[in-house]
Amino acid sequence: MKVIIIGLGNFGAALGKKMSKLGHEIIGVDIDMQKVEALKEKLSYTICLDATDELSISKLPLNNTDVVIVSIGENEGANIMATAIFKNMNVKRLISRSINSLHENVLQAIGVSEIIRPESESAERWTKKLNVKGVVDSFELNKDYSIIEVITPEELVGKTFDEIEFKRKHNILVMTIIQNKEEASFLGQYKIVPEVQGFPSSQTIIKSNDVLVIYGANQDIYRFLRKFNLGTLS
Repeated sequence: MKVIIIGLGNFGAALGKKMSKLGHEIIGVDIDMQKVEALKEKLSYTICLDATDELSISKLPLNNTDVVIVSIGENEGANIMATAIFKNMNVKRLISRSINSLHENVLQAIGVSEIIRPESESAERWTKKLNVKGVVDSFELNKDYSIIEVITPEELVGKTFDEIEFKRKHNILVMTIIQNKEEASFLGQYKIVPEVQGFPSSQTIIKSNDVLVIYGANQDIYRFLRKFNLGTLS
């Protein structure tokens, strides 16, 4: 099997070495030349390139590759961008690594069904969850942009995306909606399971139990939270 692994940190490197020992042809890719050099004798090929650059990615032998694994773990934004590029290129099989549950929801929203979950929750996410009322989960893409899960403000319930105009009025993008569903186990016990609804349309109507997954500049996100009284400390 021919496999491309994007991101040669601890997880990606370990996976690549194990797969190589099993006889698979592994191409390891990372933006850090030091990591690439360290693994050049362990993997079939190692390449130094930026996986968020579509032109660079297009030079990889994707047509002859069975699986692409995006294992970038240090940069959620780079992980999502690289995953989206490979998704758009219709690779045969795409697996991506999630950093946390919100990251996983975003990957699901862009159509990734196979997700690796090797990481525990971060202090940054819990800081926001415990200190900002209305925020269910969050992570920063960089110092200026974030993705957050936020409880739907009561004022928006029953309205369509056309009526609310998130982009024009608030300069934010709702990437997907999560609805918590009650699901019975085989023992007859019930648990709440988050269900990702996919990218909303202009006619999607917001419901009271919806959790909105919002992307935008931090200043615009916090302006939106304050407008609907969600930006105060809990």
